Amino acid sequence: MSRAVVATAYGGPDVLRIVDVDPGEPGPEQVLVEVRAAGINPADWKAYSGASGTDASRLPMRLGYEAAGTVLTAGPGVDGVAPGDDVLFQRSGAYAERLVVKAENVVRKPAALSWARAGGLLVVGSTAMHTVVATRVGSGDTVLVHGAAGGVGSMAVQLARVRGARVIGTASVANHEYLLDIGATPVAYGPGLADRVRALAPRGVDAAIDTVGTNEALDVSIALVKDRHRIATVAAFGRAPALRIQLLGHGPHADPGDDIRAAARPTLVDLVATGRIDVRIAGTYPLEQVARAHRVGLAGHVHGKLVLVR
Repeated sequence: MSRAVVATAYGGPDVLRIVDVDPGEPGPEQVLVEVRAAGINPADWKAYSGASGTDASRLPMRLGYEAAGTVLTAGPGVDGVAPGDDVLFQRSGAYAERLVVKAENVVRKPAALSWARAGGLLVVGSTAMHTVVATRVGSGDTVLVHGAAGGVGSMAVQLARVRGARVIGTASVANHEYLLDIGATPVAYGPGLADRVRALAPRGVDAAIDTVGTNEALDVSIALVKDRHRIATVAAFGRAPALRIQLLGHGPHADPGDDIRAAARPTLVDLVATGRIDVRIAGTYPLEQVARAHRVGLAGHVHGKLVLVR
């Protein structure tokens, strides 16, 4: 048996429980993984908050979307990974001690990559990679990233920098030192944002990436970027279609970018392992403290990823 986290009702972190589950045995082209770290993402608490409905048939609800661990056994037909290998993967229900995962979805973990950073890389990393690929960020570009101090935003900053772009990142003044540290030119959001960005980029802004979904982020992006196809949002599901900008993710009318995100996994692992980008860890918690970890995340102002570790 394996322990796993479930939401037993819709509500706040108090609905989270740890239960015993049978992880099953790996079938063809599957592996059984002993989980060592599972990343925490806003999508986790949004799933049980009731914001997207309260369908009772979904309860009890398994939580988590990314993890890292060690392969215990492999099913028939598995190639490229074997028992004893350390791996990263994306899979629903990742808050667990053991999971059966499709072998095609795992990526080998380099020894230099810590368990916490491995467990917290793939969701924000693949989402950020989708934004920079979709907006065609390249060498010499000036890119505006809204919410640059957040999980996806900070990863988008670093990936854009790897591609040779200059990045201007919006954040509260308290986060400006952090943005400087990851290679962005910080700018405070709020009234006058467009003029402040123009002052920092007199030659113009080539692309914009929105991770917050505010009207300010959208309006400023439209005002500064000539080609609307080089504006992407992962949050503004309401306004994006009417504005004719790219809507990325798994919401209504959005481009999920599954192929881009899957292809990004080995690249992301290599970039982190070689120190070209980083996964900032804001805190680690044992599985038993999952509710506490979610309360920290819900309170906001977290610099980096929260991760469940064993």
